[in-house]
Amino acid sequence: MDHSEFCVSSQVKAAVEQGQPVVALESALITHGFAPPYNLEIARRMEEMIRTNGVCPATIAVLDGRVHVGLSDEELARLAVGIGLRKLSLRDLPLAAAQGASGGTTVAATMHLAYRAGIQVFATGGIGGVHRGRPEDVSADLFALASIPIVTVCAGAKAILDLPRTLEMLETLGVPVIGYLTDEFPAFYSRRSGLKVGGRAESPEDIARIARERTALGLSTAVLVCVPVPEAAEIPAEEVEACISRAVEEAERAKITGSALTPFLLGRLVELTGGRARLANEALLVNNACLASHIARALAR
Repeated sequence: MDHSEFCVSSQVKAAVEQGQPVVALESALITHGFAPPYNLEIARRMEEMIRTNGVCPATIAVLDGRVHVGLSDEELARLAVGIGLRKLSLRDLPLAAAQGASGGTTVAATMHLAYRAGIQVFATGGIGGVHRGRPEDVSADLFALASIPIVTVCAGAKAILDLPRTLEMLETLGVPVIGYLTDEFPAFYSRRSGLKVGGRAESPEDIARIARERTALGLSTAVLVCVPVPEAAEIPAEEVEACISRAVEEAERAKITGSALTPFLLGRLVELTGGRARLANEALLVNNACLASHIARALAR
């Protein structure tokens, strides 16, 4: 791409032009996923993990109407303050650009912008999907996964969603769902869901081969790599389900819907689990960033 379209950091620009490994990171988790000071801490930890593995991190956001690919620490800190910042999915990007707005990019928006910037690998926490009890409410993330050929590393879909319907939708859209060292679709906070994935990978090199074959076959889907949360941080599925049911009931009583629903449910889960949901989220994010960096290195080779 013509890098004049975006504000690309010198480190990211050099890495992409030289064929060096780069991992894209979303910024909605900073602006809307975690409360301060945890949002800035986890953003820094993910970037540091990627750098430790010899890979260039590229956190993506929109600042004053311009897409930024690769943020300085000062820009990360600006996002972490959260004042006047929007949550930007694909539909929101043109409006934000036209209005000179700032915000954190979601999975779908980050995938699109990363691919435009020439980045092959993206790490996130959990993807969006089909909402419980609302099968018509489907995240734009799924359609991005069906149309943007970038390797996406996650811990499955967010546990507050309808996981069977989400996995079925991914199958319908033709997205390869690969379990990393697992045959099951991870349930975000929990390592197992009882739902089978389409295939299993034993190494970053396996994933790189799958991505290359996808490209050689002329397919335009992402390769969705699903990694279970680290065992030490896992919350048993039964406990999570009880907390989710309670949070969903509270949301229904309060008539919380639309874009406000997911942040409310995730926030209540942190409260209902005594903070363990946040710790699990942090652990899986760093773990996903680590694997993504190894995949990026395998692809660069």
